[in-house]
Amino acid sequence: MSRLFVCVAILALPLAFGTPAPAPAQEPRPVRPAPAPKAIDLVLCLDVSNSMDGLIDSAKLKLWDIVNELARLRPTPDLRVALYSYGHTNYAPESGWVKKELDLTADLDDVYKALNGLRTKGGTELVARVSKAALAEQPWSRSPGALKLLFVCGNEGVDQDRQVTLDEVADLAKGRGVILNTVYCGRSGTVEAGGWAMLADKCGGKALTIDQNRALVAAVPKTEFDDQILKLGDDLGKTYLAYGKEGADRFANQKAQDDNALKATPAGPGGFGGGAPQAALARTASKAGELYRNERWDLIDKMKGDKTFDLAKVPAAELPADVAKLPPADRAGYVQKKADERVAIQTRIADLTAQRQRKLDDERAKGPRNPADQALDEAVRGVVRDQARAAGFEVGNARNEKK
Repeated sequence: MSRLFVCVAILALPLAFGTPAPAPAQEPRPVRPAPAPKAIDLVLCLDVSNSMDGLIDSAKLKLWDIVNELARLRPTPDLRVALYSYGHTNYAPESGWVKKELDLTADLDDVYKALNGLRTKGGTELVARVSKAALAEQPWSRSPGALKLLFVCGNEGVDQDRQVTLDEVADLAKGRGVILNTVYCGRSGTVEAGGWAMLADKCGGKALTIDQNRALVAAVPKTEFDDQILKLGDDLGKTYLAYGKEGADRFANQKAQDDNALKATPAGPGGFGGGAPQAALARTASKAGELYRNERWDLIDKMKGDKTFDLAKVPAAELPADVAKLPPADRAGYVQKKADERVAIQTRIADLTAQRQRKLDDERAKGPRNPADQALDEAVRGVVRDQARAAGFEVGNARNEKK
Protein backbone atom coordinates (compact mmCIF):
# COMPACT_ATOMS: atom_id res chain seq x y z
CA MET A 1 0.00 0.00 0.00
CA SER A 2 1.47 3.29 -0.99
CA ARG A 3 2.11 6.07 1.47
CA LEU A 4 -0.12 8.36 -0.59
CA PHE A 5 -3.07 5.98 -0.23
CA VAL A 6 -2.62 5.73 3.54
CA CYS A 7 -2.52 9.50 3.95
CA VAL A 8 -5.67 9.96 1.93
CA ALA A 9 -7.45 7.24 3.94
CA ILE A 10 -6.48 8.81 7.27
CA LEU A 11 -7.70 12.22 6.16
CA ALA A 12 -11.01 10.69 5.06
CA LEU A 13 -11.70 8.93 8.40
CA PRO A 14 -13.61 11.87 10.04
CA LEU A 15 -15.99 12.01 7.10
CA ALA A 16 -16.53 8.27 7.21
CA PHE A 17 -17.59 8.38 10.87
CA GLY A 18 -20.02 11.27 10.34
CA THR A 19 -18.07 14.24 11.73
CA PRO A 20 -19.98 17.21 10.31
CA ALA A 21 -18.22 19.55 7.99
CA PRO A 22 -17.99 23.18 9.10
CA ALA A 23 -21.26 25.03 8.36
CA PRO A 24 -20.98 27.70 5.73
CA ALA A 25 -21.01 31.21 7.11
CA GLN A 26 -24.49 32.78 7.00
CA GLU A 27 -25.06 36.37 6.14
CA PRO A 28 -26.84 38.32 8.91
CA ARG A 29 -30.60 38.59 8.36
CA PRO A 30 -31.50 42.18 7.48
CA VAL A 31 -33.44 44.03 10.17
CA ARG A 32 -36.69 45.46 8.90
CA PRO A 33 -37.09 49.09 9.88
CA ALA A 34 -40.19 50.01 11.84
CA PRO A 35 -42.93 51.43 9.63
CA ALA A 36 -42.79 55.20 9.38
CA PRO A 37 -45.65 57.03 11.11
CA LYS A 38 -48.56 57.91 8.85
CA ALA A 39 -49.87 61.43 9.11
CA ILE A 40 -53.32 62.27 10.46
CA ASP A 41 -54.46 65.89 10.29
CA LEU A 42 -57.59 66.58 12.32
CA VAL A 43 -59.33 69.97 12.14
CA LEU A 44 -62.29 70.83 14.39
CA CYS A 45 -64.68 73.66 13.51
CA LEU A 46 -66.96 74.53 16.42
CA ASP A 47 -70.03 76.74 16.44
CA VAL A 48 -69.69 79.28 19.29
CA SER A 49 -73.03 81.03 18.98
CA ASN A 50 -75.21 81.48 22.07
CA SER A 51 -76.89 78.10 21.88
CA MET A 52 -73.67 76.05 21.71
CA ASP A 53 -72.33 76.06 25.26
CA GLY A 54 -73.02 72.35 25.51
CA LEU A 55 -70.92 71.59 22.44
CA ILE A 56 -67.94 73.59 23.70
CA ASP A 57 -68.13 72.09 27.17
CA SER A 58 -68.42 68.61 25.66
CA ALA A 59 -65.33 69.25 23.53
CA LYS A 60 -63.39 70.31 26.63
CA LEU A 61 -64.56 67.18 28.38
CA LYS A 62 -64.03 64.71 25.55
CA LEU A 63 -61.04 65.85 23.47
CA TRP A 64 -58.69 63.45 25.26
CA ASP A 65 -61.01 60.48 24.61
CA ILE A 66 -60.75 61.26 20.90
CA VAL A 67 -56.95 61.47 21.17
CA ASN A 68 -56.89 58.12 22.96
CA GLU A 69 -58.92 56.57 20.16
CA LEU A 70 -56.36 57.82 17.63
CA ALA A 71 -53.58 56.37 19.80
CA ARG A 72 -55.03 52.90 19.20
CA LEU A 73 -54.32 53.11 15.47
CA ARG A 74 -51.44 51.14 13.99
CA PRO A 75 -49.01 52.23 12.76
CA THR A 76 -49.01 54.94 15.40
CA PRO A 77 -50.01 58.12 13.54
CA ASP A 78 -48.16 61.40 13.39
CA LEU A 79 -51.07 63.47 14.69
CA ARG A 80 -51.67 67.20 14.21
CA VAL A 81 -54.80 69.05 15.34
CA ALA A 82 -56.18 72.48 14.40
CA LEU A 83 -59.13 74.45 15.76
CA TYR A 84 -61.58 76.95 14.28
CA SER A 85 -64.55 78.66 15.88
CA TYR A 86 -67.37 80.46 14.09
CA GLY A 87 -70.62 82.32 14.71
CA HIS A 88 -69.44 84.67 17.48
CA THR A 89 -70.91 88.18 17.32
CA ASN A 90 -67.55 89.81 18.05
CA TYR A 91 -65.74 88.10 15.17
CA ALA A 92 -65.02 90.10 12.02
CA PRO A 93 -68.02 90.18 9.65
CA GLU A 94 -65.69 90.28 6.62
CA SER A 95 -64.38 86.84 7.66
CA GLY A 96 -67.91 85.49 7.87
CA TRP A 97 -67.65 85.52 11.68
CA VAL A 98 -64.95 82.85 11.46
CA LYS A 99 -61.82 82.70 13.62
CA LYS A 100 -58.78 80.47 13.27
CA GLU A 101 -57.87 79.54 16.82
CA LEU A 102 -54.88 77.35 16.05
CA ASP A 103 -53.02 76.03 13.01
CA LEU A 104 -52.26 72.32 12.71
CA THR A 105 -49.91 71.39 15.56
CA ALA A 106 -48.63 68.29 17.34
CA ASP A 107 -48.71 70.17 20.67
CA LEU A 108 -51.89 68.85 22.26
CA ASP A 109 -51.52 71.17 25.25
CA ASP A 110 -51.85 74.15 22.91
CA VAL A 111 -54.99 72.60 21.42
CA TYR A 112 -56.55 72.16 24.84
CA LYS A 113 -55.56 75.67 25.87
CA ALA A 114 -57.27 77.10 22.78
CA LEU A 115 -60.34 74.96 23.41
CA ASN A 116 -60.61 76.20 26.98
CA GLY A 117 -60.40 79.79 25.75
CA LEU A 118 -63.58 79.55 23.66
CA ARG A 119 -66.60 81.59 24.71
CA THR A 120 -70.07 81.65 23.15
CA LYS A 121 -71.93 84.75 21.97
CA GLY A 122 -74.11 85.61 19.03
CA GLY A 123 -74.51 85.10 16.16
CA THR A 124 -74.42 84.27 12.47
CA GLU A 125 -73.22 80.73 11.73
CA LEU A 126 -71.87 80.25 8.20
CA VAL A 127 -70.94 76.60 7.86
CA ALA A 128 -69.67 76.90 4.31
CA ARG A 129 -67.45 79.85 5.25
CA VAL A 130 -65.67 78.12 8.14
CA SER A 131 -65.29 74.96 6.06
CA LYS A 132 -63.70 76.89 3.21
CA ALA A 133 -61.35 78.72 5.58
CA ALA A 134 -60.13 75.49 7.17
CA LEU A 135 -59.68 73.77 3.82
CA ALA A 136 -57.87 76.69 2.19
CA GLU A 137 -55.72 77.99 5.05
CA GLN A 138 -54.33 74.91 6.71
CA PRO A 139 -50.98 73.35 5.69
CA TRP A 140 -52.53 69.93 5.10
CA SER A 141 -50.07 67.05 5.00
CA ARG A 142 -48.68 66.05 1.61
CA SER A 143 -47.34 62.73 2.88
CA PRO A 144 -48.45 59.65 0.91
CA GLY A 145 -51.31 57.90 2.67
CA ALA A 146 -52.05 60.83 5.01
CA LEU A 147 -55.53 60.87 6.53
CA LYS A 148 -56.98 64.38 6.48
CA LEU A 149 -60.17 64.88 8.46
CA LEU A 150 -62.35 67.94 8.98
CA PHE A 151 -65.24 67.92 11.47
CA VAL A 152 -67.69 70.84 11.27
CA CYS A 153 -70.08 71.07 14.23
CA GLY A 154 -73.17 73.27 14.64
CA ASN A 155 -76.95 73.47 14.95
CA GLU A 156 -78.18 75.98 12.35
CA GLY A 157 -79.01 75.51 8.67
CA VAL A 158 -75.95 74.52 6.68
CA ASP A 159 -76.76 76.66 3.63
CA GLN A 160 -77.02 80.18 5.09
CA ASP A 161 -73.86 81.50 3.42
CA ARG A 162 -74.59 83.70 0.40
CA GLN A 163 -70.95 83.99 -0.70
CA VAL A 164 -69.66 80.42 -0.48
CA THR A 165 -71.66 77.51 -1.85
CA LEU A 166 -71.65 73.95 -0.58
CA ASP A 167 -70.48 72.78 -4.00
CA GLU A 168 -67.48 75.10 -3.73
CA VAL A 169 -66.65 73.56 -0.34
CA ALA A 170 -66.99 70.06 -1.77
CA ASP A 171 -64.70 70.82 -4.71
CA LEU A 172 -62.10 72.29 -2.36
CA ALA A 173 -62.26 69.29 -0.02
CA LYS A 174 -61.79 66.84 -2.87
CA GLY A 175 -58.94 68.88 -4.32
CA ARG A 176 -57.11 68.83 -0.99
CA GLY A 177 -57.88 65.15 -0.34
CA VAL A 178 -59.75 66.07 2.86
CA ILE A 179 -62.74 64.13 4.21
CA LEU A 180 -65.29 66.60 5.56
CA ASN A 181 -67.63 65.18 8.23
CA THR A 182 -70.58 67.04 9.70
CA VAL A 183 -71.82 66.98 13.30
CA TYR A 184 -75.34 68.36 13.64
CA CYS A 185 -76.30 69.21 17.21
CA GLY A 186 -80.04 68.73 17.09
CA ARG A 187 -82.84 66.31 16.28
CA SER A 188 -82.47 63.86 13.45
CA GLY A 189 -85.07 63.84 10.70
CA THR A 190 -85.35 67.63 10.48
CA VAL A 191 -84.76 69.77 7.40
CA GLU A 192 -81.59 71.16 9.02
CA ALA A 193 -80.26 67.68 9.74
CA GLY A 194 -80.87 66.75 6.10
CA GLY A 195 -78.80 69.72 4.95
CA TRP A 196 -75.86 68.71 7.11
CA ALA A 197 -76.10 65.16 5.74
CA MET A 198 -76.09 66.53 2.18
CA LEU A 199 -72.88 68.49 2.81
CA ALA A 200 -71.13 65.44 4.26
CA ASP A 201 -72.21 63.34 1.30
CA LYS A 202 -70.89 65.92 -1.18
CA CYS A 203 -67.51 65.83 0.59
CA GLY A 204 -67.18 62.06 0.93
CA GLY A 205 -67.70 62.23 4.68
CA LYS A 206 -70.08 61.03 7.33
CA ALA A 207 -73.05 62.93 8.76
CA LEU A 208 -73.53 62.69 12.52
CA THR A 209 -76.36 63.87 14.72
CA ILE A 210 -75.66 64.26 18.43
CA ASP A 211 -77.10 65.59 21.65
CA GLN A 212 -74.57 68.31 22.46
CA ASN A 213 -75.48 68.21 26.17
CA ARG A 214 -75.41 64.46 26.67
CA ALA A 215 -71.81 64.27 27.88
CA LEU A 216 -72.53 66.98 30.46
CA VAL A 217 -75.40 65.15 32.16
CA ALA A 218 -74.23 61.57 31.75
CA ALA A 219 -71.75 61.38 34.61
CA VAL A 220 -69.38 58.40 34.39
CA PRO A 221 -69.32 56.29 37.58
CA LYS A 222 -66.23 56.39 39.73
CA THR A 223 -64.08 53.27 39.94
CA GLU A 224 -61.44 51.97 42.31
CA PHE A 225 -58.82 52.79 39.67
CA ASP A 226 -59.46 56.54 39.40
CA ASP A 227 -57.37 57.79 42.33
CA GLN A 228 -54.45 55.54 41.39
CA ILE A 229 -54.46 56.84 37.80
CA LEU A 230 -54.57 60.47 38.91
CA LYS A 231 -51.77 59.92 41.43
CA LEU A 232 -49.63 58.33 38.73
CA GLY A 233 -50.46 61.31 36.52
CA ASP A 234 -48.94 63.59 39.14
CA ASP A 235 -45.86 61.36 39.27
CA LEU A 236 -45.64 61.45 35.48
CA GLY A 237 -45.60 65.24 35.53
CA LYS A 238 -42.52 65.19 37.75
CA THR A 239 -40.50 63.38 35.07
CA TYR A 240 -40.64 66.31 32.63
CA LEU A 241 -37.34 68.14 32.18
CA ALA A 242 -38.10 71.55 30.69
CA TYR A 243 -35.22 73.08 28.73
CA GLY A 244 -34.58 75.95 26.37
CA LYS A 245 -35.77 79.53 26.42
CA GLU A 246 -39.46 78.62 26.43
CA GLY A 247 -39.18 75.50 28.58
CA ALA A 248 -40.49 77.03 31.80
CA ASP A 249 -43.52 78.55 30.05
CA ARG A 250 -44.33 75.31 28.24
CA PHE A 251 -44.06 73.33 31.48
CA ALA A 252 -46.40 75.82 33.16
CA ASN A 253 -48.86 75.44 30.28
CA GLN A 254 -48.83 71.67 30.72
CA LYS A 255 -49.78 72.09 34.37
CA ALA A 256 -52.47 74.64 33.47
CA GLN A 257 -54.08 72.15 31.07
CA ASP A 258 -53.96 69.45 33.75
CA ASP A 259 -55.97 71.84 35.92
CA ASN A 260 -58.38 72.62 33.08
CA ALA A 261 -59.05 68.92 32.60
CA LEU A 262 -59.89 68.55 36.29
CA LYS A 263 -62.31 71.48 36.08
CA ALA A 264 -64.12 69.94 33.10
CA THR A 265 -65.84 67.26 35.21
CA PRO A 266 -69.59 67.44 34.49
CA ALA A 267 -72.09 68.13 37.24
CA GLY A 268 -74.30 65.19 36.32
CA PRO A 269 -78.13 65.09 36.29
CA GLY A 270 -79.66 68.01 38.14
CA GLY A 271 -76.23 69.45 38.89
CA PHE A 272 -75.45 66.80 41.48
CA GLY A 273 -73.18 63.75 41.70
CA GLY A 274 -70.43 64.70 39.30
CA GLY A 275 -69.00 61.19 39.09
CA ALA A 276 -65.49 60.48 37.89
CA PRO A 277 -63.17 63.27 36.67
CA GLN A 278 -63.48 62.03 33.09
CA ALA A 279 -61.37 64.61 31.30
CA ALA A 280 -58.52 64.39 33.81
CA LEU A 281 -58.46 60.60 33.61
CA ALA A 282 -58.55 60.65 29.81
CA ARG A 283 -55.82 63.30 29.67
CA THR A 284 -53.63 61.23 31.98
CA ALA A 285 -54.10 58.26 29.65
CA SER A 286 -53.17 60.46 26.68
CA LYS A 287 -50.00 61.64 28.41
CA ALA A 288 -49.07 58.00 28.93
CA GLY A 289 -49.53 57.30 25.21
CA GLU A 290 -47.53 57.76 22.07
CA LEU A 291 -49.32 60.80 20.62
CA TYR A 292 -48.46 63.14 23.48
CA ARG A 293 -45.02 64.51 22.61
CA ASN A 294 -43.14 67.62 23.71
CA GLU A 295 -39.86 67.63 21.80
CA ARG A 296 -39.76 71.41 21.70
CA TRP A 297 -39.31 71.78 25.47
CA ASP A 298 -38.83 68.41 27.21
CA LEU A 299 -35.36 66.85 27.23
CA ILE A 300 -36.62 63.27 27.34
CA ASP A 301 -38.93 63.61 24.35
CA LYS A 302 -36.28 65.60 22.47
CA MET A 303 -33.56 62.98 22.97
CA LYS A 304 -35.99 60.19 22.11
CA GLY A 305 -37.21 61.81 18.89
CA ASP A 306 -33.99 63.46 17.67
CA LYS A 307 -30.98 61.13 17.65
CA THR A 308 -28.73 63.99 16.51
CA PHE A 309 -29.54 66.12 19.55
CA ASP A 310 -26.41 66.84 21.61
CA LEU A 311 -27.20 67.51 25.26
CA ALA A 312 -23.65 68.72 25.83
CA LYS A 313 -24.30 71.71 23.54
CA VAL A 314 -27.24 73.02 25.56
CA PRO A 315 -26.10 75.95 27.75
CA ALA A 316 -26.39 75.21 31.46
CA ALA A 317 -28.62 78.26 31.84
CA GLU A 318 -31.21 76.61 29.54
CA LEU A 319 -31.20 73.27 31.38
CA PRO A 320 -33.50 72.32 34.26
CA ALA A 321 -31.84 72.93 37.63
CA ASP A 322 -31.52 69.22 38.48
CA VAL A 323 -29.61 68.63 35.24
CA ALA A 324 -27.55 71.84 35.19
CA LYS A 325 -26.04 71.19 38.62
CA LEU A 326 -24.58 67.86 37.49
CA PRO A 327 -21.13 67.46 35.90
CA PRO A 328 -21.56 67.50 32.09
CA ALA A 329 -20.46 63.86 31.87
CA ASP A 330 -23.32 62.78 34.18
CA ARG A 331 -26.18 64.69 32.57
CA ALA A 332 -27.15 62.22 29.84
CA GLY A 333 -27.25 59.40 32.38
CA TYR A 334 -29.59 61.39 34.62
CA VAL A 335 -31.93 62.13 31.71
CA GLN A 336 -31.98 58.45 30.76
CA LYS A 337 -32.83 57.48 34.33
CA LYS A 338 -35.79 59.88 34.31
CA ALA A 339 -36.82 58.50 30.91
CA ASP A 340 -36.87 54.96 32.30
CA GLU A 341 -38.90 56.19 35.26
CA ARG A 342 -41.39 57.80 32.89
CA VAL A 343 -41.84 54.62 30.86
CA ALA A 344 -42.55 52.63 34.03
CA ILE A 345 -45.20 55.15 35.13
CA GLN A 346 -46.78 55.27 31.66
CA THR A 347 -46.97 51.49 31.56
CA ARG A 348 -48.75 51.40 34.90
CA ILE A 349 -51.19 54.13 33.83
CA ALA A 350 -52.01 52.24 30.63
CA ASP A 351 -52.62 49.03 32.56
CA LEU A 352 -54.94 50.67 35.10
CA THR A 353 -56.74 52.64 32.38
CA ALA A 354 -57.47 49.40 30.51
CA GLN A 355 -58.83 47.79 33.68
CA ARG A 356 -60.99 50.84 34.35
CA GLN A 357 -62.36 50.86 30.81
CA ARG A 358 -63.28 47.17 30.96
CA LYS A 359 -65.23 47.79 34.16
CA LEU A 360 -67.07 50.76 32.64
CA ASP A 361 -67.86 48.75 29.52
CA ASP A 362 -69.30 45.95 31.65
CA GLU A 363 -71.48 48.40 33.59
CA ARG A 364 -72.64 50.13 30.42
CA ALA A 365 -73.64 46.82 28.85
CA LYS A 366 -76.10 46.15 31.68
CA GLY A 367 -78.36 49.12 30.93
CA PRO A 368 -80.52 50.12 27.96
CA ARG A 369 -78.91 52.34 25.41
CA ASN A 370 -80.41 54.51 22.68
CA PRO A 371 -77.98 54.83 19.74
CA ALA A 372 -79.47 58.24 18.91
CA ASP A 373 -78.28 59.67 22.23
CA GLN A 374 -74.60 59.64 21.37
CA ALA A 375 -72.23 62.33 22.58
CA LEU A 376 -69.55 64.19 20.64
CA ASP A 377 -66.70 61.82 21.45
CA GLU A 378 -68.68 58.66 20.67
CA ALA A 379 -69.71 60.00 17.28
CA VAL A 380 -66.27 61.26 16.28
CA ARG A 381 -64.43 58.18 17.53
CA GLY A 382 -66.63 55.86 15.50
CA VAL A 383 -66.12 57.85 12.31
CA VAL A 384 -62.37 58.12 12.89
CA ARG A 385 -62.11 54.34 13.30
CA ASP A 386 -63.96 53.66 10.05
CA GLN A 387 -62.13 56.29 8.01
CA ALA A 388 -58.75 55.28 9.43
CA ARG A 389 -59.34 51.65 8.43
CA ALA A 390 -60.22 52.79 4.92
CA ALA A 391 -56.92 54.72 4.83
CA GLY A 392 -54.88 51.62 5.73
CA PHE A 393 -54.64 51.92 9.50
CA GLU A 394 -55.42 49.07 11.85
CA VAL A 395 -57.30 49.65 15.08
CA GLY A 396 -55.05 48.01 17.63
CA ASN A 397 -54.36 48.50 21.30
CA ALA A 398 -52.83 51.54 22.93
CA ARG A 399 -49.55 51.26 24.79
CA ASN A 400 -49.69 48.10 26.91
CA GLU A 401 -53.47 47.99 26.73
CA LYS A 402 -54.50 44.42 27.52
CA LYS A 403 -56.98 42.72 25.25
